[in-house]
Amino acid sequence: MTEHAMTEHTPDGHHVVVNGRKWRATDPGIPETLRAELVKELMSARRAVKSRDSAARERVQDAKVALGERGEPWWETPSEDGLRAREAATIRALLRHRGGSTICPSDVARCLGGEEWRELMPQVREVAGELARTGETTVTHKGEAVDLATARGPVRLAPGPKLAGGPEQGD
Repeated sequence: MTEHAMTEHTPDGHHVVVNGRKWRATDPGIPETLRAELVKELMSARRAVKSRDSAARERVQDAKVALGERGEPWWETPSEDGLRAREAATIRALLRHRGGSTICPSDVARCLGGEEWRELMPQVREVAGELARTGETTVTHKGEAVDLATARGPVRLAPGPKLAGGPEQGD
C-alpha cells in the first residue's frame, strides 16, 4: 500500500496531513521499489539520530531530499541547482541503504525523471563524477575503479571513503 492510500492528503496531493499539520508528501513519481529503499534509509537514519550517530542528521536530510520531502518542491519544474542537489542526495541515500553494494546511475535518474528518466542520465553522471572527486563515491566499470571522465559504457557507483554515514563507517 502506498503512502497516498494510507494518509490524508491535501486536495492537490502535494502535502500529507498528520494530526492537523501539513507535511510535504513524497514525490509520487518515484518508482515503488526505489521509494521503498529511500524510506528504509530514512527510517534507519531517524533511528541513528536517537543513538547520537554523528552522520545521522545528514542521512535524514539526504533521504528526505531524495524522496522530494525537502528541497525544491517536486511538483514544480526544478532549477538546475535544485535538481543536482536532489540527484546527489539520492546517490548518497541509495548507497547508504544498500550497505556497500553498488548502484546504477539509472536508479537515480528513474527516481527523479519519471518517463523521461533517460534525459537525466548525462547530468546524473556529472553529479556522480563530482561526488567521486570529493571522495563520497567511487565510480566502477566491470568492478574496477575508473575515472568517469574517460569511462566508456555502463558504470556503477560505490560508496567512497568520505561518504558520511556510509557502510565503511559501520552502518
